[in-house]
Amino acid sequence: MTAARFLLPASIALLAACAQQPAHNVDLAKQSECPLKLVNGQTLTLTLPSNPTTGYRWLVQNPAPAVLRVLSPEVYSNPEDAGLVGAAGQSTWRFQAKAAGQGQLLLVLQQPWAPEVKPVQVFDCAITVK
Repeated sequence: MTAARFLLPASIALLAACAQQPAHNVDLAKQSECPLKLVNGQTLTLTLPSNPTTGYRWLVQNPAPAVLRVLSPEVYSNPEDAGLVGAAGQSTWRFQAKAAGQGQLLLVLQQPWAPEVKPVQVFDCAITVK
């Protein structure tokens, strides 16, 4: 069998396998991107604007535990070019779709020491995993 005769079927099989695989990373940064549909095994990266120096933090109220597995705690980063103390940055969380079903991913922006005060912002996203 010549190399060309082997290479063509192998290439087609590889392309077909890739076409059936879900995109493993889904980036979410806006409420308007919800509701969100995931395939079991996909990784979800949630990134929200954040500035903990103001005293306000994003708190995960509901991590949709029936359908998502938490892969990492909140990671805060600020742009290196800001050069200002207290400059706003972003908070990032990573999740993985773990089971078929539906859930609500709910985060609130509030001061952690004042849970009785209404949050200044809410991020509420319906998640469906197939």
